[in-house]
Amino acid sequence: MIKILFVCHGNICRSPMAEFVMKKMVKERGLEREFLIASAATSTEEIGNPVYPPARRKLAEHNIGCAGKTAVQMTKADYGKYDYIVGMDQMNLRNIMRIIKSDPEQKVSLLLDFTGHPRNVADPWYSGDFEATWRDVSDGCAALLNRLIQTEK
Repeated sequence: MIKILFVCHGNICRSPMAEFVMKKMVKERGLEREFLIASAATSTEEIGNPVYPPARRKLAEHNIGCAGKTAVQMTKADYGKYDYIVGMDQMNLRNIMRIIKSDPEQKVSLLLDFTGHPRNVADPWYSGDFEATWRDVSDGCAALLNRLIQTEK
């Protein structure tokens, strides 16, 4: 089983979008039994809060639900639980490393590192541009899934 944890600052916008986009992509390929996919925050600010309404609406536009998801904080123990810890931006990576202390198995990466155009995922919290975030998350998840399928063959 391939275990992926998507991580952003608050776990109410980008990382839950990535979690549910990836779950849909995996399901569409009939691979849901081969994956464990979750998301978490590096901060405590939003713990217990649901996915931010504009992020929920953007997912719903693409027939993706996220009912029941509430923000949780990443823990040091997650390093042992997941094969891939995927941050949305450079600040997330710094905070992930603060939590886990070291990455000897090189599990930590940025989502868009799996694409041909590595960079930070657009942060809609500040821009309000959930469409840009959708494009980044969709591209990143598709590239990550393709890489994982090729690696597992």
